[in-house]
Amino acid sequence: MADRRQVLRMGAVAVAAPALTTAIAVPAEAGARHGRPATEVFGHRGASGYRPEHTLASYELAARMGADYIEPDLVSTKDHVLVCRHEPEIGGTTDVSSRPEFAGRKKTVLLDGVSTTGWFTEDFTLAELKTLRAVERLPAVRQRNTIYNGLFEVPTFHEMLALRARLSHELGRNIGVIPETKHPTYHRRLGLELEGPLLRALRGFGLDHRGAKVWIQSFEAANLRALRPQTKVNLVFLTSASGSPFNDPKTYAEYLTPAGLKDLARYVNGIGPDKAQVIPRNADDTLGTPTSLVRDAHAAGLKVIPYTFRAENQFLPADYRIGTNPNDYGRAFDEQITYLNAGIDGLFTDQADIGVLARQLR
Repeated sequence: MADRRQVLRMGAVAVAAPALTTAIAVPAEAGARHGRPATEVFGHRGASGYRPEHTLASYELAARMGADYIEPDLVSTKDHVLVCRHEPEIGGTTDVSSRPEFAGRKKTVLLDGVSTTGWFTEDFTLAELKTLRAVERLPAVRQRNTIYNGLFEVPTFHEMLALRARLSHELGRNIGVIPETKHPTYHRRLGLELEGPLLRALRGFGLDHRGAKVWIQSFEAANLRALRPQTKVNLVFLTSASGSPFNDPKTYAEYLTPAGLKDLARYVNGIGPDKAQVIPRNADDTLGTPTSLVRDAHAAGLKVIPYTFRAENQFLPADYRIGTNPNDYGRAFDEQITYLNAGIDGLFTDQADIGVLARQLR
């Protein structure tokens, strides 16, 4: 067993994955049939259903479970180093709130127009962030993940890419990476733009070229338009079931019309919609009928990679739940197979092993 210092430094997977996963860690290219590429599995924030999200332990477990891609969300430190956190606000994903030396850094900001209170990465140097430890973001939902609280550091993007390279070599397959620029306009206004450091990191690992197993994703279309002439890797526009990108008069719904998709195809390679935009729910919260989104996106030459697939009842349609405990697992395989049958090209899941096996069962 690795000692505590090694676990903190490397984010080692100190507890084995469930036995089921060792038999199903099959990448997409091995599962393709009849000449059609298999749907790819994207480890959402790693294997965040089993480890605190955006830790090296979470990323490593997702890869070992067979995820084709692992996803780091990127924010910036005060000294302009990209680190892997879901948001620049880190009160819910680290132990910063229990650190008296950082109590004075709690503040309220307008984060893309939303008043947000907490601790923000742009107020911490990397050295200071490295003194913090990751914690489970959803402790009431994933109580088992809380046993890992305090074990793992906040990783840098460079550390995550180094892990990807090591695991690709060890596992004998090319593990993809799909970084998301989090709140790029917010960071740019702070003088901490994300795009330059992101592309430099990819180039440092030989990943900024056409054909690299890389997607860059963003909820801001303007961010992706600016990135297009700077890189040849795939770009994916993330969309919400309502609202608009920050500081953008065009709604997400307008972007997803046939005309909007055709325009998107000028500078992105795919879309990452809320899964309800692919198959909405009925008034009684049961799963409804697929929309035309997959067909329309494919007609525009775009891949479709919806988010987020989770196994717990509270995240599933009513007709896919088992029992009444919202935190128990429901019919997650059945839900994912239903979406696979709708023609999606990939899926973001918190439980990568379920995504891999759902693909095989289909």
